[in-house]
Amino acid sequence: MGTDQYKAFWQFSQEAAFKMLNTGESGLEEQEAAKRIGEYGSNTIKTNSRYSVFFLFLAQFKSPVTIMLIVAALLSASLGDVMDTVIILTIVLISSFLGFWQEKGAANAVKELLKLVQLHCDVLRGGKKKEITVEEVVPGDLVILSAGDLIPGDSLLINSRELFVDEAAFTGETYPVEKLCGELPVDTPLSKRSNALFMGSHVISGKATALVIKTGVQTEFGKISLGLQSKAPETDFEKGIRKFGYMLMQITLLMVLIIFAVNVFLHKPVLDSFLFSLALAVGLTPQLLPAIISVNLSTGARRMAKLQVIVKRLSAIENFGAMNILCSDKTGTITEGKVNLKDTLDINGVHSDKVMQYAWLNASLQQGFHNPIDEAIASGYKGPPNTFKVQAEIPYDFIRKRLTIQVNNETQNIAITKGALKIILSICTQVETSDGKIGPIEDKKKSILQQYDKLSEAGLRTLGVAYKPGEAAHDFTREDEKEMTFLGFVTLFDPPKAHVAEILSNLNKLGVGLKIITGDNALVAKSLALQIGIKKPQILTGAALQKMSNAALIHQAPLTDIFAEVEPNQKERIIVMLKKAGKVVGFMGDGINDATALHTADVGISVNTAVDVAKEAADIVLLSQDLDVLTKGIVEGRRTFTNTMKYIFMATSANFGNMFSMAGASLFLPFLPLLPKQILLTNLLTDFPEMAISTDKVDEINIQSPQHWDMRFIRRFMLTFGLLSSVFDYVTFGILLLFLHVKEKTFQTGWFIESVISAILIVLVVRTRLPFFRSMPGRYLSAATAFVLLLVLALPATPLASLFGFIKIPVTLYGWMLLVVICYVAAAELAKRWFYRKLNKGTAK
Repeated sequence: MGTDQYKAFWQFSQEAAFKMLNTGESGLEEQEAAKRIGEYGSNTIKTNSRYSVFFLFLAQFKSPVTIMLIVAALLSASLGDVMDTVIILTIVLISSFLGFWQEKGAANAVKELLKLVQLHCDVLRGGKKKEITVEEVVPGDLVILSAGDLIPGDSLLINSRELFVDEAAFTGETYPVEKLCGELPVDTPLSKRSNALFMGSHVISGKATALVIKTGVQTEFGKISLGLQSKAPETDFEKGIRKFGYMLMQITLLMVLIIFAVNVFLHKPVLDSFLFSLALAVGLTPQLLPAIISVNLSTGARRMAKLQVIVKRLSAIENFGAMNILCSDKTGTITEGKVNLKDTLDINGVHSDKVMQYAWLNASLQQGFHNPIDEAIASGYKGPPNTFKVQAEIPYDFIRKRLTIQVNNETQNIAITKGALKIILSICTQVETSDGKIGPIEDKKKSILQQYDKLSEAGLRTLGVAYKPGEAAHDFTREDEKEMTFLGFVTLFDPPKAHVAEILSNLNKLGVGLKIITGDNALVAKSLALQIGIKKPQILTGAALQKMSNAALIHQAPLTDIFAEVEPNQKERIIVMLKKAGKVVGFMGDGINDATALHTADVGISVNTAVDVAKEAADIVLLSQDLDVLTKGIVEGRRTFTNTMKYIFMATSANFGNMFSMAGASLFLPFLPLLPKQILLTNLLTDFPEMAISTDKVDEINIQSPQHWDMRFIRRFMLTFGLLSSVFDYVTFGILLLFLHVKEKTFQTGWFIESVISAILIVLVVRTRLPFFRSMPGRYLSAATAFVLLLVLALPATPLASLFGFIKIPVTLYGWMLLVVICYVAAAELAKRWFYRKLNKGTAK
């Protein structure tokens, strides 16, 4: 059963659609749904994992230098040097397999973590409502939708009530689109298909039942994704990796060309010179960098999961650590997140049972998206039982900022509206006083607003309640929301969390400033700020922000503590301006209107209880809506960044120095300082301990402030420690040639021992700013280092030595090499102190 016949499904009647998909108003039976999963596959637009594993392995060989090395090795075999070719190809294969294995393990670990935050939807199966994951949805399913839900597949609307959907991803239309049941012509353009819902869009307000027609890659969203091969925006860390790669590529190519040309000029064998140059390039290139990054990030993701922080996009971990501004709503993060009903008041601020009853009817009988405010009002009601039934409902949306419900019983038919106070006042022409009399609102509007300000200053969130007589023969509509009677206030409070002041202090110590973005009025926001220890909060209202130019906002946004009375579409602008001001911005949101802001932020953060659209847009999902959890996640992000940079420092110090020394030595030695296969073995052994760097300990100094890529710093580090490494390499050459007068194989064996040991031990120095004996490495890094150290010392005495061109060397030579290494490590420690002291002075200026 293909989906081509459903190409223009919006033309079908409901009955025809049910018949073609062999389903009905009760939905699919479980057995049939399971059968269709096998037929259509999972409802996802991602590529098949079998192929992605294969391509992941092939990706390990994508480096041009590696490809050239393989070709040159095969050419060498054709000329009779088969053993060297086998050894070179084996080393390349082992190195690539290590990278593949680490990256595959990292990907699998993240896949398991993502299962914790899978999106779900409600469907009818066998007439019963059931929650399933979005990936389990199949054509023929009947999905039940409400505000905040993502549309799980291209669907035909079966029934709806005041349904508005955001389709900006397809049509570019920024305003929600109303959806209605019906049949449309075949040639109806996508933006006019009012009876169809499309995967990737989401429900803004209202509710509906829809028949899923297409899933996965067959959907419009799937086709767009496959056609564009869309990729998430590059993070700051990914940009840094790319620039670092370009820098190394330039150095490598220059060195390869010069060394090859000079060796040929000196009449050394052309093929050997070419292999030597390529092996040098491989030695300079941090081949395992992608694997090291993946392992570090996945290890960080697993550690963060233990802290109840689930990472959906691995590269966001680095931005998490670099974040210096966190934007968040106050509810659930700053406050307890449990809204409590304080009171219901008439226009004079006196308790009113009638306001309580009307607010309760509005909150408890509405069928749209249930929020904490409605739950607080419903649970706070202690009056007589309900005798009303719902006649009509106009769900809440972020444009109207109100919810209207029409109810009736044997004696009454009334429409009750509840929402933002000033919005409610704007649709009222009358007001009911405390004695039950009704008069024009103009005479009372000033006192109502004064009462509102008084309640707000006390830190109470205040809503307005209005009503209007309804008619049994006429369902209340949006057009009827006018000429209503203002009844009174509903006051609510959400107390700040017990230790929030301490948590905010910890965030500040980590160099992260909190900015509260809220729709509440400025007086409520100011009251909260004072309660949590912000002594003189700088507040910017949405109205003031609307009048402000971008240039002014770039200057003002970093200085502002609270953005109050903010419209949903202003959140994105605030974040963009903060980013333009040079900040790394995190945004924490859980609502329907937070999706664009979550996309725009450097780090989008949501919670597992958020609406689907917010969870889908986020990079990071918290299993606990707590700033303390977030603080721990930031620390883990910085730990991950620091461990990744340790590999960079190693690659730009000992590796660079050794390769530079080798290049120079080849110019004056009558033989190659190391054979190509020996260079590759050196590279493999020096990379091996770095596999354990993700588990390494991190100094407190690296956690105290946001961490960023700094190419200038890396270049200075590479020159300082690379040249220092070269100095001791040339000291080694001097000892071997001028003092001990060794021959070719002894020279190569001795320098191999010195270069590998110095490279793995220097990691212990450059991995920390502190003296290395005061910052001990993690146990896995220590164990891997010790293993390689013993292997290198023993290798010349094993049967493998002859394969690689090594020979047994005198014990005295071991002593000389170890003496050089000890002096090198001591000099590196002194150079490190000088380097960071000079760096700190430069920063202070």
